[in-house]
Amino acid sequence: MSSILVVDNEKNICDFLSILLEDEGYSVKTARNGIEAVKLLRLEDFDAILTDIQMPRSNGLDVLNAVTRERPNTPVIMMTAFASAETAVQAMKTGAFDYVTKPFKNEDIKLILKNAVEKKRLADENTQLKLALKDKYEFSNIIGKSAVMQKVFQYISKVATSNATVLILGESGTGKELVAKALHYNSPRRDFSFISINCGAVPEALLESELFGHEKGAFTGADSTKIGLMETSSGGTFFLDEVAEAPLSVQVKLLRVLQEMEIVRVGGTHPIKVDLRIVAATNRNLESSVKDKTFREDLYYRLKVVPIELPALRTRPEDIPFLADHFFQKFNAQHKGGAKIEGIDSEAMKILEQYSWPGNVRELENVVERAVVLETSDLITPASLPDDIKDTHSSTITSLPQIETDGPIDLENTMDEIEKSILLKALSKSDGMINKAAKMLNLSFRSMRYRVKKHQLKGKVQIDE
Repeated sequence: MSSILVVDNEKNICDFLSILLEDEGYSVKTARNGIEAVKLLRLEDFDAILTDIQMPRSNGLDVLNAVTRERPNTPVIMMTAFASAETAVQAMKTGAFDYVTKPFKNEDIKLILKNAVEKKRLADENTQLKLALKDKYEFSNIIGKSAVMQKVFQYISKVATSNATVLILGESGTGKELVAKALHYNSPRRDFSFISINCGAVPEALLESELFGHEKGAFTGADSTKIGLMETSSGGTFFLDEVAEAPLSVQVKLLRVLQEMEIVRVGGTHPIKVDLRIVAATNRNLESSVKDKTFREDLYYRLKVVPIELPALRTRPEDIPFLADHFFQKFNAQHKGGAKIEGIDSEAMKILEQYSWPGNVRELENVVERAVVLETSDLITPASLPDDIKDTHSSTITSLPQIETDGPIDLENTMDEIEKSILLKALSKSDGMINKAAKMLNLSFRSMRYRVKKHQLKGKVQIDE
């Protein structure tokens, strides 16, 4: 039941409106002046307030000002027996939802209140959504107990309140977009839009139009003017995901945005000012891209005002149990309903901890969700984990070459054979892809290539160099 506060110094008006509105299904409270009204609205969140303007001691404008400060979502309808434009305009400028003049028609009051209550409902939903998003992207929701992640959290919290351009670096699946959203929802821009675009997912021919918009007739099919994403999100944060994939023609225009905070639509000639905080991300080595002339050096330095590097999951194995438990709690609540699983058993957790996670946190999240869906017992067991993860665990060396007690062994050759065996297993698991095999073994590409050459394993390798 929607609640209405009626404020009028005339008792007969309060009584009349109480009867009228209660018949319409509203819960009604009354106050005889602005002081009483302010006390009530501090105790209760009304869905709308109907107040007279002219009252002794404290008038309707005082009520409106108090509501604006303390209950900004609550619509206020002003009533006045003085149909002067000056009074009405002042009230509307101060933030009144609407006004009516006495004597008013009952149907007018009913219609205005209906619209006001709906506005309050939508405003409350929007507020709750923003709070939910803020909670979701609090720094505490980026899971990590390791020292390296604690340093990242501290760095992000310092950067969030600034307006500085941020470049987030890290492998795929490390949580770059999550960090970008945390930066936005913990910044002064949180009440404005967070818009993102994956520069590698949009065809080159469309990317420029998506970002900057286009004028009517700019190209075949441009039947009307289109406002680009950067223009519509002015005031908020714009996230350029996989920025290294942006073509050079678009990079030039991105540089202009960063330098001048203005865009020009495709086919347009007039610059349009925008107010944006730019956050970019990439899993590529941009310094190498600059050397290869595939990424503009000036844009690179404009983006790299504040770089944030996210570590790969394999470099912080102590975080795996915390992440696994976080995802388990999340998906157990989503998928299991009443028949919930109690946890992850020790053997399954050991397998998760020993896997190299080439897909990083995103891969771990997917694996845990799969396990929650498939598990039929009260604990997640190894049986619910993917075969490739279990195979990697079981392929751990369980036995070394036998050492003959009655004679010496060639330690160097033995170690070479062990290394060769591990390399072959990794290459087999990765279908011969050097990059993927290197990630499994926590080696650099150069180190992996050296070992492949050393052990003459070229025939086991795909051409992915």
